[in-house]
Amino acid sequence: MSNDSKDALQICVAYVLERLRHHEENLNDAPFFLGVNGVQGIGKSYLVASLAHELEQAAHDVRTVVLSIDDFYLAHEDQMQLAADHSHNPLVQHRGQPSTHDLSLALSVLASLRAKQETSIPSYDKSAFDGKGDRKPQTQWTHVNQNGQQPVRVVVLEGWCVGFRALDATQLTTLWTDAVKQSTQGNSYRGRLGHNRLENVHFINEALKGYDSLTDQLDALIHLDAEDLQFVYEWRLEQEDQLRRERGSGMTNAAVMNFIDGYYPSYELFTLSLRSGAFENRDGAQLRLVVGKDRRVKEVM
Repeated sequence: MSNDSKDALQICVAYVLERLRHHEENLNDAPFFLGVNGVQGIGKSYLVASLAHELEQAAHDVRTVVLSIDDFYLAHEDQMQLAADHSHNPLVQHRGQPSTHDLSLALSVLASLRAKQETSIPSYDKSAFDGKGDRKPQTQWTHVNQNGQQPVRVVVLEGWCVGFRALDATQLTTLWTDAVKQSTQGNSYRGRLGHNRLENVHFINEALKGYDSLTDQLDALIHLDAEDLQFVYEWRLEQEDQLRRERGSGMTNAAVMNFIDGYYPSYELFTLSLRSGAFENRDGAQLRLVVGKDRRVKEVM
């Protein structure tokens, strides 16, 4: 997002403060865990950084830590091994999809934060290995809840697949079959699901089941929803261009397009159910902001 996201920030700050008040009034001593979902380039990182900054101002004084699902990607060597082990599956040839994150590491970090213990927050360098990425050494990780520091009251976990839930076999097959049919009927189909084999998509869906262990820990979720999912291509190109200017390396435009193609089947599969809600029987636990191509909020739900 940019300065145009001020309205989104104000909406999110008010929402989080209300949910935090409800959380703490119920005598819940654990930190408040907030998920933030949105396609690449929509402005998640900007929004959550601004949200954390606002919460920590004197008016609120809420110590906040931001985690990115990206920072839990497998180390480069492990990602290369996953790709080799499933060389027939184009969806796991680079980081991104469920199965390419270190869930054990993520769960251990969340457990430490929940227990209000001193915690090291991993960090990932997306520019390493010509844009293929690698986890940074532990000496470059952030430390919170150290002696003398204010304890963390809000934990934000942001990422493109945060809150996604796996589909049952019938739902998965139906969506895939429809996509394949559309992909063979002229040039109107703009997705990628229909260009992937069912067994490859099934692998991702099965891996996503393990991510429930993260989603189930969230007290609330903010969904930054693109008015048109195709916006992700232009947004991610802009993002990578900025990364190349700042760090001197990164993916080419063609590599970015191929990169997003690897994510896109999951947008087609899991976005509709996320719009319906990531949680059952938890009124008010999810906020959906629909944004246009200019990243301005069009609708609040």
